[in-house]
Amino acid sequence: MARQDVGGIGIDYEFWGEADAPLVILTPGGRYPRDTAGLPQLGAALVKGGYRVLSWDRPSCGASDVSFEGVSESVLHADTLVGLADALGLERFALVGGSAGSRISLMAAARMPERVSKLFIWWVSGGAISLAQLANYYCADAAAAATRGGMEAVLAGFADQIARNPRNRELILKWNVDDFIARMQLWAEGYAYSRSSPVPGISADQFARMTMPAVVLRSGKSDLSHTREASEQTAALLPNAQLVEPPWPDQEWNNCGRIPSEPGRGRFERWPLLAPMILAFLDKR
Repeated sequence: MARQDVGGIGIDYEFWGEADAPLVILTPGGRYPRDTAGLPQLGAALVKGGYRVLSWDRPSCGASDVSFEGVSESVLHADTLVGLADALGLERFALVGGSAGSRISLMAAARMPERVSKLFIWWVSGGAISLAQLANYYCADAAAAATRGGMEAVLAGFADQIARNPRNRELILKWNVDDFIARMQLWAEGYAYSRSSPVPGISADQFARMTMPAVVLRSGKSDLSHTREASEQTAALLPNAQLVEPPWPDQEWNNCGRIPSEPGRGRFERWPLLAPMILAFLDKR
């Protein structure tokens, strides 16, 4: 593993595979770290298929620095990915990601379309219920904690990040409570539902810029966190995208919520099932 400063934020990352192999940047969902069950296994399968993989922890995820900068968490993550690619001198790569990783991959691709060779995404968060849940989970809970116990109370929501990177404690505590709550209010706006775009933070003009070949996996009808409509609309707005059925059943996301919290288990543990599809897409000329 290695560390790179990107705009004053320490980003933890690691390359897997041969240095001269075609590059894939893999981005997980939620605020999960890059070593969450399923991610290393998917990365290993892509490496075995002849690719180099960049696995990274986004700001406030894993061992990277916690940061509350920017107009939204998604914008912060997308800008950080662009900055990380710049800092590491990466000129050409495919972007692969699920859930929040799909949103960040899309937003990053819109910012540097000339450098993204291909785009493969799944579990696109969208719909009024989904986005309200995201605003509540990532912004409202932290703001409410601050109202009850100040920034000390906010620390509990970042226990894993602090354990992996003790500096994160001081990065959180340096925030004034009122400023932090105001920032969470602003960040919550970043998840606002709009009929004009299936993905908040991406305009029709930005979708039009992403002309690289893309695959969007069709979400399950039962999935209220990543609605089928959001996946279908995203595929329709991307100029060169295929909408493809996933290798799992309709209830996959709901079933993921029942996976026990124990070592070696997690919501993404079945992501390696995607490896043959991703490799076939990346290999296609």
